[in-house]
Amino acid sequence: MKSLDNLKKRLRPGQVYRRADLEKWSKSVDRDLAKLVENGTLAKVSRGLYAFPKMSRFGELPPQPEKLVKAFLKDDDFLLTSPNDYNSLGLGTTQLYNVQIVYNHKRHGRFELEGQVFDFKMKARFPKKATTEFLLVELVNNLKNLAEDHEKLLQRVRVKAPQMNTRRLATAVKKFAKVSTRKVFEEALSCDSR
Repeated sequence: MKSLDNLKKRLRPGQVYRRADLEKWSKSVDRDLAKLVENGTLAKVSRGLYAFPKMSRFGELPPQPEKLVKAFLKDDDFLLTSPNDYNSLGLGTTQLYNVQIVYNHKRHGRFELEGQVFDFKMKARFPKKATTEFLLVELVNNLKNLAEDHEKLLQRVRVKAPQMNTRRLATAVKKFAKVSTRKVFEEALSCDSR
């Protein structure tokens, strides 16, 4: 019981912990974790991953997506975005998606963590922050996964591209675009320079 109490004292609301992080505070970490999950103190998020819920006047709050992803990856070198971010580009997209995209260097695939769906994509390069230019490039990169009319969306992209900071957009295209996406932007930006 002393080991369990010692472990409980170390937990902070709203945090996500890996089993390995908790070993230093418990002599029998697996038994203590099982008890904490059983009594509702901790929620098991994934294999070896636990969340200590933060309470609000409305009940338990889910952990912040950034904390879940950081603990899951054991790394903070990632970019968290969502297809919902495309709606801010002014292209007429209105769909809402129940998935978040995690650009990273370690994992690939879809994972559900604490009821939230994350699509992990391994990329060699991605920005620290999702800029408008990056989002526009990613919209075209991921066009086939969107529930919008693809042809209408491409027409709007071709109109929007020349109106943006073309130098920053060209840099984003060079760094992050697929071959087919590059062709879309080369065509859109070359039409503007005529």
